[in-house]
Amino acid sequence: MAIVTLNLDDVVVVEVPGPSLDASNSKDFKAEVGSILNSSQKVIFDLEHLGFVDSSGLGSILSCLRQLNGAGGDLKLCGMTKPVRALFELVRMHRIFEIYESRDEALAAFKSPGSVPPLGR
Repeated sequence: MAIVTLNLDDVVVVEVPGPSLDASNSKDFKAEVGSILNSSQKVIFDLEHLGFVDSSGLGSILSCLRQLNGAGGDLKLCGMTKPVRALFELVRMHRIFEIYESRDEALAAFKSPGSVPPLGR
């Protein structure tokens, strides 16, 4: 899994590669983002290339949120495709994560919390 990261000031944007995050690659995903989560407090997962997520993929993303929250950090999600967004809503994960339409909106939310409301909250 080839994860691309961008450092924008004090926020790390992780471009999650597609087409899927599932049982076949979720452990690799967690292993690759582990060092990012250990060294960053503010992280955005850009999911625009992700067309499918299963329960293993959801578990990996949730684990990342818990790890960051436990260290006093935060994780925001952006760029969800319709099928991925539908799954997050089906399992009510949209109530746990801050989800934004675009990377710019997620970045703005880190810059001034409360200025850009997340979708569906």
